[in-house]
Amino acid sequence: MRLPLIPTDTLTPEQKSLYDDMKKGIEANFKGFTAINENGQLIGPWNPWLRFPKFGGPVWEYTKAMSSSPKLPRTVREIAILVTGTKFHAAYELYAHVLIAELRGLPDDKITTIISGNRPTDLTSEEAVAYDLASSLVTGSTLPALTYKRAVAAFGEDGAAEFIYLVGLYCTVSVVLNGFDVPLPQDGTAD
Repeated sequence: MRLPLIPTDTLTPEQKSLYDDMKKGIEANFKGFTAINENGQLIGPWNPWLRFPKFGGPVWEYTKAMSSSPKLPRTVREIAILVTGTKFHAAYELYAHVLIAELRGLPDDKITTIISGNRPTDLTSEEAVAYDLASSLVTGSTLPALTYKRAVAAFGEDGAAEFIYLVGLYCTVSVVLNGFDVPLPQDGTAD
């Protein structure tokens, strides 16, 4: 870990405002894994965002935008996030979203196959589009026209846009996690 956790009683006014907003968002939207330790400190990507609020604040706003009123099915969102976290080998991301994917109904065998870097053979049509779209996006190349057309056909233009922005967000999250060598929580399990 490159950034020690920030004691909550030492937060600057800017950090305190961001902390309060992130804590509220975590408690409302990010359940099933450890994101706040027993001392009230934020862990995972929230610690670097809090330490550098000039950068972390806008990423948090992006995160909130992606979490508010999503149009995509939950399993489709989780496939996108798992494919992205797997590509980046982002340990905390995978820890958190394996647990979330389980809670949202994605079967364990599909999760295991995705995080091993493979495409499950029993994906639904929407899940297959999600896997292929996310896999293509994380290569860093231009998204093939056919893949984009399949995404629009499956999710609509707004849904395809939401998907692309979701993968972009989790690329950012994964890079932050890896860049600051963010560890798993001590328990390494769901709450």
